[in-house]
Amino acid sequence: MMKLLLSIFFLVISIEAFSQAQTESFLDMDAAIGSAEGTFSMAYIHNWKVGKRKKLLLGVGGRFSTYFGQNQFYVTAPASITSGSTGPGVFFKENIEENMDSLLINSAQVNAVNAKFNIGYQFSDKISLGFNIDLLGFSFGGERDGNYINGNQGQMVSSSPTPFNVLLISDNDIGSLNSELYIRYAVSEKWQIRGGAQFLFTEYTTDTEVQQFPEPNDRFRNKSLMLMLGAGFRIK
Repeated sequence: MMKLLLSIFFLVISIEAFSQAQTESFLDMDAAIGSAEGTFSMAYIHNWKVGKRKKLLLGVGGRFSTYFGQNQFYVTAPASITSGSTGPGVFFKENIEENMDSLLINSAQVNAVNAKFNIGYQFSDKISLGFNIDLLGFSFGGERDGNYINGNQGQMVSSSPTPFNVLLISDNDIGSLNSELYIRYAVSEKWQIRGGAQFLFTEYTTDTEVQQFPEPNDRFRNKSLMLMLGAGFRIK
């Protein structure tokens, strides 16, 4: 997936250079809410309008996301453990339940800065549908104590946000990555409102490899599906 998205990016750059495609740029601010959790994000996006009718939107940008969660369960992250493989087929595989341990964090807080990719379709001057996803970047945040749970046994451990973020595929992903499926509505020439769904991975790394079966592991992931609402300002 990472190679595909990068290929699309370089294709878009080529289109811009040789056909002088129309462009647009936005600053977005969003808030999302789920079950005892929420996020706030700020993003910049630069889109190229491509195709004969200039309806297809392809873009790149950057996003800052900050996540807060209460009593959140983080589960074993690496695909090699969760599904027993790391190839593209991992997307379709079920988790191996006996391999899954948990890390309960009472007050999770993760900040992420990532480059992102955007794709959309412009239905009219006012309405567009889009999807964006983080590609790579870094995360930071305070150290948190959590309860590592293995079956009926538990122990307190220290953990911190996994520092580097990389989009690969499904559980092969590393770190904290945000994505959105949204509708954008222009209320004026400059201002828009956005609404939709946000799917967010956040990840903590424990200070020791607390999980030992089926192999040593120190990475634990939370997957959050939340409702998102935001506003955008058109720069160009």
